[in-house]
Amino acid sequence: MTGPRPLPPQLRADALEWVAYDADCDERQLRSGLVRVRLLDQWRRPLPLEHDLVSAAAPIAVRAVVPDADDDALLHVNNRAFAWHPDQGGWTTRTLSERRAEGWYRDEDVLVHDAPDHAGRIDAFCWTKLHPATDGEPVLGEIYAIGVDPSAHGTGLGRAITVAGLEHLTRRGAAAGMLYVEHDNVPALRMYERLGFTLHDQRAAYLPAADAHRLDLGLDLGDPE
Repeated sequence: MTGPRPLPPQLRADALEWVAYDADCDERQLRSGLVRVRLLDQWRRPLPLEHDLVSAAAPIAVRAVVPDADDDALLHVNNRAFAWHPDQGGWTTRTLSERRAEGWYRDEDVLVHDAPDHAGRIDAFCWTKLHPATDGEPVLGEIYAIGVDPSAHGTGLGRAITVAGLEHLTRRGAAAGMLYVEHDNVPALRMYERLGFTLHDQRAAYLPAADAHRLDLGLDLGDPE
C-alpha cells in the first residue's frame, strides 16, 4: 500500500508558512509562483467510540510510559515509524525532554505497547493530549502522535492502539477526538475513516516552484494497521 511522500528537513513545519486550504488555494498560489509542498488535514470524531468499533479492535495491553526507563525504546520505535517525517522523526533524548517540558504533558497520556518478545522493546505508542473546552469548542482529545514499528504493520496493532488512545481520552473527559495527518498518508487516512473520523479542516504550505522541484518527495511506508 502506498504511503506518503518523504518530507525532507526543509519541509519542517516550523520552517514553513501555513495558510488555510480550500479548493482554489493551489491555483491562487501558483499565480504567485508557489507550489504546494505539504497539506495537513485535521480529522475529528465524536467520543465515546461506538461499542462495535471498540470490540472490532484487537485486544491489547497498554500501559503508561515510564520516563527514563522507556526512553530508548520509545525513541527507537518513534524514529523507525517516522523515518520519513521531519517533525516527528529523528528524535533524540533532548527532543523528548523538550516535549515533556510542555505544560500539557502527562506521562499517563503516553500509552505504549510492549513487543511480544518483551526484552524492553516497545512496538507501538499512542501519545495523547487534552485540549480544555473554549467558548467555541468542547473538550478535545488529540491523538498527538501514534507510531507503530514497521515490523508490526498489517497486524491490526495500529488500529488497536488508536482505539486504546481514544478510550483513554474519553475517560479523561474529551467530547471529541481529533488528530493531524498528512493528506497523502493514505494508509493512515483509511484507518481513521474506518474509525469514524471525518475531515474537519486543512492547512497547506507552499514554496517557490524552483525550490519545490529540487526536493525529493517519494516513499512507500506500508500499512500502519
